Amino acid sequence: MKLWGALWRNSTYELDLIYSSGLPLLFRTRAEARAWILKNYGYIKTRKDLREPPHNWRVPLAVRVKVETY
Repeated sequence: MKLWGALWRNSTYELDLIYSSGLPLLFRTRAEARAWILKNYGYIKTRKDLREPPHNWRVPLAVRVKVETY
């Protein structure tokens, strides 16, 4: 099954899916993922202080996630 997740990133190349309650936060469509990212992390676009050192934050990206079941 292929779903969409939100990938946290910063300029030091730390990458990680965003989790909620111990599980990766997943969405059925890319549009849902992007809307959630904009609502919860959109402020980073306007905060130069967060995009520069020492934080180096970037707005999360919507990424395709392959979920395998056994």
